[in-house]
Amino acid sequence: MEAQRLPLEALADAAARIAASGDLSEALAAIAAAALQAAEADLVVLRVLDDGGELVARAVEPATSPLAAELSGTRAPAERIAAAEPSDAIARFRGAGLLVVPARAGGRIVGGVELARAEPFSDGDDAVAALVAAEVALAVRTLAPGTHAAAVTRRAAWLELAGEALAAGADPRRAARQAVRIAVEATGARGAVLTLDGLPEPAVEHGDATGTAVELPLGEPPFGALRLSFGDAPPPLDELLVLSAFAARAAYALRAAARAEEVEAELARTRALLEVVSEAVSRLSLAHTLETTVERSAELLEVEQVGVYLREDGRLFAAAGRGVAGDHDDVAAALWEALQGPLRARASVQAHVSGRERALTRVRAALHAAGQSSVVAVPLHAHEDSIGLLLAYPGGRELGENALALLTALGAQLAVAVQNARLHERATELGAALSDALDAERAASRQLSALYEISSSFTQTLSLDATLAAVTEAVARQFGADAAAIRVPDERGDQLVTRAVHVADTRLAEAVRTILERPQPQPARWRAPALLDAAGAQRLGGAHALLAPFLEKGSTAALIPIATRTELLAELTLVSLDPAVPVARETLATAQTIAQQAALAIDNARLYQQQKEFAETMQRSLLPRERPAVPGLDVGRVYESAARVDVGGDVYDFLELPDGRLAVVLGDVTGHGIDATADMAMAKFVFRSLAREHPEPSAFLAHANDVVVDEIAAGKFITMAYLTVDGAGEVRCASAGHPQPRLVGPDGAVEPVRCGGLALGIDAPQEYEQVDARLEPGAAVVLYTDGVIESRREGELFGLDRLDEALTATAGRPAQEVADAVLAACRAFAGGDLADDCALVVIRRAQ
Repeated sequence: MEAQRLPLEALADAAARIAASGDLSEALAAIAAAALQAAEADLVVLRVLDDGGELVARAVEPATSPLAAELSGTRAPAERIAAAEPSDAIARFRGAGLLVVPARAGGRIVGGVELARAEPFSDGDDAVAALVAAEVALAVRTLAPGTHAAAVTRRAAWLELAGEALAAGADPRRAARQAVRIAVEATGARGAVLTLDGLPEPAVEHGDATGTAVELPLGEPPFGALRLSFGDAPPPLDELLVLSAFAARAAYALRAAARAEEVEAELARTRALLEVVSEAVSRLSLAHTLETTVERSAELLEVEQVGVYLREDGRLFAAAGRGVAGDHDDVAAALWEALQGPLRARASVQAHVSGRERALTRVRAALHAAGQSSVVAVPLHAHEDSIGLLLAYPGGRELGENALALLTALGAQLAVAVQNARLHERATELGAALSDALDAERAASRQLSALYEISSSFTQTLSLDATLAAVTEAVARQFGADAAAIRVPDERGDQLVTRAVHVADTRLAEAVRTILERPQPQPARWRAPALLDAAGAQRLGGAHALLAPFLEKGSTAALIPIATRTELLAELTLVSLDPAVPVARETLATAQTIAQQAALAIDNARLYQQQKEFAETMQRSLLPRERPAVPGLDVGRVYESAARVDVGGDVYDFLELPDGRLAVVLGDVTGHGIDATADMAMAKFVFRSLAREHPEPSAFLAHANDVVVDEIAAGKFITMAYLTVDGAGEVRCASAGHPQPRLVGPDGAVEPVRCGGLALGIDAPQEYEQVDARLEPGAAVVLYTDGVIESRREGELFGLDRLDEALTATAGRPAQEVADAVLAACRAFAGGDLADDCALVVIRRAQ
């Protein structure tokens, strides 16, 4: 409120200077300075109408501004200011806010006010600007050259303006002091005294109040008086009339200030109520809610005795109180009975020991027994249930309407807060009762999750390394360990070597891995899961001995063997570096369950690894071990088995023909396993036995088909591509149901060798078309199985387009690099694991 009074007081002081001054320039300078403060403006320009009908800038604030000299004396059309449009001079001020108000006297423009600042003006600033314009009009009307208005006219205008300024006051004492001061200074009185109903003595005084006095009533009906002392002679009648108008405005301002004070007090009490409710809701504590309500109710109502009674299990009991005990419980019981019976429709009850209401007869008797003269009760209702009472004992004082309304509102909010607090406490009790069960369920869930991760790692990857890594990470997460390491026996069986390490905090990874990746001596027999102390770590030696300093400082560790009934498969080490989160002994039983599942997964993964290595060894034994050396030709080949244990059916072979040409065959046998291995061996035998007798591609495939039809099982077949190429780049090719070879030019252009025919082993006799092509220096021909183009990622095939892109990207590079790059692109597309075997042969002509 202080911030709102000061700007208007500045304008009131400026008005006083108008009244006391005889110079227009001095008055305008005072108004401009006051306007700069009142409107919080960055620039103020006051204009006065000259004889030519234009408005001239006569005052600019701040006077020290670089713009002051530039703007002083500038002119603006009166019509422009009348339309509230800024002059050209001030329009150049690049601020966000411009405010223009014309100054009028007797209905015509006599001046103008222009305000500017960096921020936009608000509605409140419009009112301030209008008041500044009124002061400018007053100054021009009373002080302009040639004006002979009487001093009383100036005083009347100033008093009118000062009366408006008083209306901004919200403090009746301050407004009273201002009214007295303004009246004395404007009328030239020796002193004044102002008395107001409701203000304690002494009255507000200013100056010497002795001598001839004039007393002006304040308000109608009067609620105070303003007495002015003029020495020996009273003021003229016209000045008394002016003072009467001022007194009426001052009375209005003082009434408004008193009312504002009352409203502010009510607001303070309402804020206190909201604070009580807000704090109760935020805490959700029944005891705290009741304690806070009692204390704040006593403060707000200015009473010493307050009580809160709650009903539970059919009984009303004192839940909280201040200064109430003993016989006060009987008062509460009597009020409860009345509020549940004949007075149940009331929002509050105020009972006096001397009252006569029949429904409160028992209450009056209880009051008398408790030594109390009166009580106020508010029932507490939650939803449609009565849950208690809020009581206050005001003594002999009658609580007013506002106090009763406040207490009723507090009771309504208290009922909700109590109910919420009760529900919260009951929920908390239920939560505590269920906490152990939930913890057990969470532990079981984490254990199942760890078991699932271990199991799924094997089913998803069929990789021993992936399974070991999954076991390590899953167990570390299950027990909240900082690190875990898994070790397996080496080939000699005398040491356990680390195969997987998991560190939760990447910042510790390097240091922790340095310790955990060290080998550990193989124990003579494996142990049950056990916690590891510093002495035991030193005794075990190896990597465990390096953990001893950490264990001495509070870290914890556990050893968990992973074994079948007859064999130790691995040993898992768990480490928690934080003493506050130890690896507890209670976790070892769960660790043993997980270790049993891990043993099964590791044993299966190990068996799979052995079978896969055996299958790959068999399959590779049927493939050529060396690349052919044909002058002018560079040969590259690559073979990658799928993520399966069975032997695949891809086969390729090379043969140098007697005429110097290189014969190349690439085939794909249907099926997998032992039968596919036999068919691969047959295909290789057919190639080796027939290629020399029938070197041309069409003849070779026709005779090969005759052999395969008789040897292969019903329903099976072999796709095959056969070609010959010499050092001059002459290529002859034929295909039996196999993907078409690709020709890659030196510039990277790719085109298919369009040849085809029925797969081998379906029907005989067959004829096969032979296609001739030529390799330019640096060009290559590429043979591949369907596993390359049928690699998948979420149902999408690698396809011919991606194959051609890979071949284009590697054009001109050595044949083996081309083969390796295509296989890498294929594996990357499939996400690392190939669904089918992939074989690729690249024959490139030297440049």
